[in-house]
Amino acid sequence: MAGDNEVNLSESKSAVAVSKFLVQEAKPALSEFPFSLRSKVSKVVPNEFFEFLPCLFSIPFRVVPLNTWVLISNFKLAYNLLRRSDGTFNRELAEFLDRKVAANTNPVDGVFSFDHVDRATGLLNRVYKRAPEKEAQWGLVDLEKPLSNTKIVPVIVYFHGGSFTHSSANSAIYDTFCRRLVNNCQAVVVSVNYRRSPEHRYPCAYDDGWAALKWVTTRSWLKSGKDSKVHVYLAGDSSGGNIAHHVAVRAAESDVEVLGNILLHPMFGGECRTESEKRLDGKYFVTVQDRDWYWRAYLPEGEDRDHPACNIFGPRGQSLEGVKFPKSLVVVAGLDLVQDWQLAYVQGLENSGQDVKLLYLKQATIGFYFLPNNEHFYCLMEELKNFVNPNC
Repeated sequence: MAGDNEVNLSESKSAVAVSKFLVQEAKPALSEFPFSLRSKVSKVVPNEFFEFLPCLFSIPFRVVPLNTWVLISNFKLAYNLLRRSDGTFNRELAEFLDRKVAANTNPVDGVFSFDHVDRATGLLNRVYKRAPEKEAQWGLVDLEKPLSNTKIVPVIVYFHGGSFTHSSANSAIYDTFCRRLVNNCQAVVVSVNYRRSPEHRYPCAYDDGWAALKWVTTRSWLKSGKDSKVHVYLAGDSSGGNIAHHVAVRAAESDVEVLGNILLHPMFGGECRTESEKRLDGKYFVTVQDRDWYWRAYLPEGEDRDHPACNIFGPRGQSLEGVKFPKSLVVVAGLDLVQDWQLAYVQGLENSGQDVKLLYLKQATIGFYFLPNNEHFYCLMEELKNFVNPNC
């Protein structure tokens, strides 16, 4: 039987029954809904639209946590509204729909944040740190003292997902996730507001990621431990995972130390269609055509998906054999249609003699980490904590 917060197609008598169930049970997910549709367009869209929004999408063939399903379905609806067949993107509407939150030096969930804009590049980084224990120190940001003179405090440079096109460092859903990372990993998180496609194609996102990494490694107030270094990890989901890989390659080539790479269902691909792409096409929120559109929007004009940005170890890819590449944690969702490309990436790292750990979550969908409502979320949090705190 499905749990109290799950829908199983085989147990649903009819679409009507599911709809009634959703109206009552989808509220937790809708409270996390990243697009401010209800407040901004309620005058022109009936309220019933929001109550029955999940019914616009086919129910997955396996059990998926309900509020995760609603959340990702809402993403899908907005994404489909924004993409155009001519390869352009409705950025104005995208910004209107994407709920943003301001940085806050007063703690939220025990974490405070502030924004830094690099004058040279205009790149914005949002920094998240644990709040001081004394309330009198709230709202004060000390950029002189190191994080610790004894204890090692990991610094996670995070690249948000969105297929190179959607979301930003100040999107509400990523703001919440970064705060959870800080609390779970006892770390500092620097979320990078990289330029997005199709306005800014390859290699803009990689250039911005590289600039952010160099900025982080030169901040004295991010140093910690007896060695007084910045202990850096790169992380990202979807396109952010792709960016993390390519920034790590640049770091290795430039002798900039990165201690580890964390890739959450990274966005990789290639020209051939894999078994998972055929089997899962359109069944869990994403279609092959969706992925193709985003690659056309990001890759250089005229390039195909065997470009090294997409197909890491493909016919034009770069071998990492002998390269001082950081250890990697690759998280694969078993219901993600591009999982075969992610598994090929893991195999490519192993073949190159690199240290890589695979966390394969068979029943997970993309975006499972946005809501702490499933065992996959807690499994991931435990793995992340151990990965960035190996001596604890």
